[in-house]
Amino acid sequence: MCIGIPMQVVEPGAETAVCAGRGARERINCLLVGEQPPGTWVLTFQGTALRVLDADEAALTNDALDALATVLAGGTDVDAHFADLVDREPELPAHLRGTR
Repeated sequence: MCIGIPMQVVEPGAETAVCAGRGARERINCLLVGEQPPGTWVLTFQGTALRVLDADEAALTNDALDALATVLAGGTDVDAHFADLVDREPELPAHLRGTR
């Protein structure tokens, strides 16, 4: 399984950018997304920005990663990390729903 990490552009550049996220700061290859202004969220994997995220998607992804860290540390209370799902049935994204 691959896990993308949301990071925020701190120092932009044409080919690489310094990005920060989840307690790390690193130089990220930005050839797939192009130069992005400071503050832009990007989804990164193995040192490469795969796509641009909006702030809401970055927050939801970070919440999911926090829940995973909680479970890996032996915790069981993950509801706080999924407040958008508590008390409702999850829904498939539009592109995964059937066309019946």
